[in-house]
Amino acid sequence: MTNKENTPLALSTISDVERDTGVAKETLRVWERRYAFPQPLRDPNGERIYPQDQVQKLRLVKRLIDLGYRPSKIIQHSADELRALTGQATSVKATSVAPPELQGYIDLCKSHQMEALRRKLSQALLMMGLKSFVIDLVAPLTALVGEAWASGILATFEEHLYTESLTVVMRSAIFAMPQANGNSHGAPRIMLTTLPQERHGLGLLMAEAMCVAESAHCISLGVQTPLIDIVEAAQAQRVDIIALSFSVAMNARQALDGLAELHTRLGGHAELWAGGSNVALKRRRPPYVRVFALNELQSAIADWRQRHPR
Repeated sequence: MTNKENTPLALSTISDVERDTGVAKETLRVWERRYAFPQPLRDPNGERIYPQDQVQKLRLVKRLIDLGYRPSKIIQHSADELRALTGQATSVKATSVAPPELQGYIDLCKSHQMEALRRKLSQALLMMGLKSFVIDLVAPLTALVGEAWASGILATFEEHLYTESLTVVMRSAIFAMPQANGNSHGAPRIMLTTLPQERHGLGLLMAEAMCVAESAHCISLGVQTPLIDIVEAAQAQRVDIIALSFSVAMNARQALDGLAELHTRLGGHAELWAGGSNVALKRRRPPYVRVFALNELQSAIADWRQRHPR
């Protein structure tokens, strides 16, 4: 039997925390000095390392900041108090039951029945069709899973299991769709990826499904592509549009800086489209980026075709 007292604590480096919470390293250091939180430990080299309970609390703090709270007003609250505030701010109690049509998926995820989850998702896809499946089921379910993870209701590995299960189903659906030829009349060439700091890919996958359903020619680079590689690929593939996904976890400043640099490097040779729940796209939308929700992609592609008759 394993002695729990001898089990090493799960610790995260400051880079891990920045990536997993969306709080910049500089901000973490400022909060440490100003508010005495977080309170990292030190590794043998003197580098900051963070216990998981502090990482979990930082996720909650970041979520509330995105909802309009000031750090000074919430950072001294306990994790339970932060979860309650999150529930109030989103008009959903943190312990509330998911809508009935989504609860079954959450139950399968929490009980780790991944094969059953994939079957249930696949059955829904067959019944609903790809576009309705993405808009009416996958989008709200993924948001619910994200909220449950941020508030500690779902463990990180359970969120990962959900992500992998859904990815399998979505990829199969995308591959089964008739693929537009890159030279087809009226078929925009859309390259999909995320910036190097964004490791969440479900938003990207949902966008790809919607674009394929609209007979666009899609080129997916996956997540965390360096800017120079995005530009090189865009030129080599002669893309019309670069579509980027930004989750709530990504640092807003990094998102805006990355978009600005990408815009400069592209020199107007491709349109920049973006989507996701990141605050950078809501409060400080750059003028050179077109921001769309998933349910707006159909009209966005139709508009592109009108602007680019062939």
